[in-house]
Amino acid sequence: MNIKKIGLTALAASLVSVSANAGELTVSGAASLGVGGYSSDDHSRGATFSMGNQITFTGGGELDNGMNVSLSFTIDQADDTLPFDGHSLTVSSDGMGTLKFSGEGGSSASTSIDGTAAGDIWDAFDGSVNDQVTGVAVSATGTGDNSIFYTLPSIVDGASIFASYKPQGAGAESEVGYGVTYTGIEGLSASYAITDKNTGTTSTSGDQTAWKLSYAYGPITVAASNNDYDVGTSSSDQETSSYKISYTVSDELSVSYGVEEIEKGGSTTDAEYSAITASYTAGGMTLSANIEEAENVDHSTNNNADVDYWFLGASFAF
Repeated sequence: MNIKKIGLTALAASLVSVSANAGELTVSGAASLGVGGYSSDDHSRGATFSMGNQITFTGGGELDNGMNVSLSFTIDQADDTLPFDGHSLTVSSDGMGTLKFSGEGGSSASTSIDGTAAGDIWDAFDGSVNDQVTGVAVSATGTGDNSIFYTLPSIVDGASIFASYKPQGAGAESEVGYGVTYTGIEGLSASYAITDKNTGTTSTSGDQTAWKLSYAYGPITVAASNNDYDVGTSSSDQETSSYKISYTVSDELSVSYGVEEIEKGGSTTDAEYSAITASYTAGGMTLSANIEEAENVDHSTNNNADVDYWFLGASFAF
């Protein structure tokens, strides 16, 4: 499948000179407040506060030829490329499917589903932890900046087929990915995707394969995932596996237990994580509490590589 040809053909069709019906502009936002702290056998950082904020502007409408066009900008104070955290143009129709061009903040086929089943527990421990040890991060294909994400029209009920394309210029081959999500059985969601990793250097090029499964039966949901990052240098290979069990107590309250494990090529010590979480949602407000535990966060068995974390938060969507 020539993803580049499909993307350019669909984009060219969307640029045919036509008049548009009256469009509309919508604004949505999110904000959060939280407090959390780290501790280990020989160190405690104490509690620290955090805040998040984000506003998304989306404008668009239906053209006279039946196509829908929308433009989206997200503003996030914490983003490293201010003022926008993400901006994209989406063109869609029943016959063409959906073509999304992301100037910033897009996804490859694999990164669109590679969040772990347990909710990326590792993300609270990567980088500098307790100012003593540097926790490992999950590896993935490159960002989706200046890339195309294409979802094909519905072919089979419950099946969504998608692909991504990111040109690399003269330095490396373009990165192509594809995947599928199936939800045709009540309570079941299954996804699989694979994407090229091309840097122009054999030692750092390869691919990322991800799959995710979840099944809900009554108030109980069981989920599992795997993310396999494979490049030329075996010591840079990484495999992240995860599972989670969730119980919905009521429409507002839910609790869950999740586990993650990160294996690194050439290392005999895996980074291991577990978390108990609870959340309460009322209207646009969600209150959450996390108790998380990590072992060997830097793939070592040092005492300071075992870290605990707690977090209380409130988030608001509007």
